[in-house]
Amino acid sequence: MSSEKPTTLFIQHFQPECRFLHYYLKEMEGYQALKKAFGMSPSEVIEEVKSSQLRGRGGAGFPTGMKWGFIPKQSSVSKYLVCNADESEPGTFKDRDLMRYTPHLLLEGMLIGAYAIGARSGYIYIRGEYAREAVLLQQAIEEAYAARYLGSNIQGSGFDFELTVHRGAGAYICGEETALLNSLEGKRGEPRVKPPFPAQAGAFGGPTIVNNVETLACIPFILRRGGPWFAQLGKLEKSGGTRLFCLSGHVKKPGLYELPAAGVTLRELIYTYGGGILNDRKLKAVIPGGSSAPVLTAEEIDVVLDVEPLMKIGSMLGSAGVVVVSEDYCVVKLIQRIAKFYAHESCGQCTPCREGCRWMEEVLERIEHGKGRTQDLNLLLQIADNIQGKTLCALGDAAAGPVASFVKKFQSDFEAHIRGGKCPN
Repeated sequence: MSSEKPTTLFIQHFQPECRFLHYYLKEMEGYQALKKAFGMSPSEVIEEVKSSQLRGRGGAGFPTGMKWGFIPKQSSVSKYLVCNADESEPGTFKDRDLMRYTPHLLLEGMLIGAYAIGARSGYIYIRGEYAREAVLLQQAIEEAYAARYLGSNIQGSGFDFELTVHRGAGAYICGEETALLNSLEGKRGEPRVKPPFPAQAGAFGGPTIVNNVETLACIPFILRRGGPWFAQLGKLEKSGGTRLFCLSGHVKKPGLYELPAAGVTLRELIYTYGGGILNDRKLKAVIPGGSSAPVLTAEEIDVVLDVEPLMKIGSMLGSAGVVVVSEDYCVVKLIQRIAKFYAHESCGQCTPCREGCRWMEEVLERIEHGKGRTQDLNLLLQIADNIQGKTLCALGDAAAGPVASFVKKFQSDFEAHIRGGKCPN
């Protein structure tokens, strides 16, 4: 691995005083990117973002500039920009720190995005448990209004933008963009049937773009230094910029690591940056993209942490929440807890997810507590197969994929539980 120190955009500014407008203006060239955007046409801003190779940081990895381009230029109803700050994926904690330490960076990114798509209203839908971050965001918004970076005729540009913080109520399903929009409108947080997609009919029936916190926080850097500059920070053609990796679990140095997109392998993240496995144990398994990502074994960690490389080996980068599991931890117990989470968080709208997630949880609980049967392993795979690809949103896949991967890759652990009637560890 190169000894060259990676370029960091975010973490160097993760200091408590960063939340104040004075710091953002003085130390981070705050709102200069917005000023530059006002000197460009909206279509030119979108093209700049396209050239940056910025991919959505919320999980899907869809190109941001292309997504913005889906918004119709002319609309008889209001357009909206919504920030998805409902960071509920277990193993993920990057957006929380961006909102805590650099909220004005998020606000500037939203302003530029709103100008590009022609939105005059925006919302930050924040996870209900992020009470402190919601307060800090509100403080930053009040500062921005006072300094005329929000409101009417922003900095004399003729552009108007109103921004509101909307707190969720603790539902994981509201991380899915259409369930989020339903919740924002005061409806039950359930995914919508698509099409129409939000870019055609989203919040309150208007064309809407929903972007993740980290995605929007990248926008000021792109406008300030140019899309090609941002693109070259990444190490693969389709992935520009840096990426925040959340490293947790049985690792010596857990934390948030900012590294070039597609520029590090899973092994390097765990052993070079994370210091290796806690108590010098052997590595058993790694979940590379939050709890919804299929598990990888210790033999599969020489994979580049990016969308396509992980997809090629049957997993996904997702929210970049990397969870490390050591040899002395029970993987059956782990997947039973994950399945319990998804069974609890299913909105119940789709029968395969509603019934299947609960069924998988019950079977795994039976195995974990010494009452499993040999045929339970095939049963789990059948249930997972009956869920995957058969629901309105990705929660069903998020539950089924990990279960199937754990059963297939750690079959001997499950068999040991069933044979011995208890966890062998």
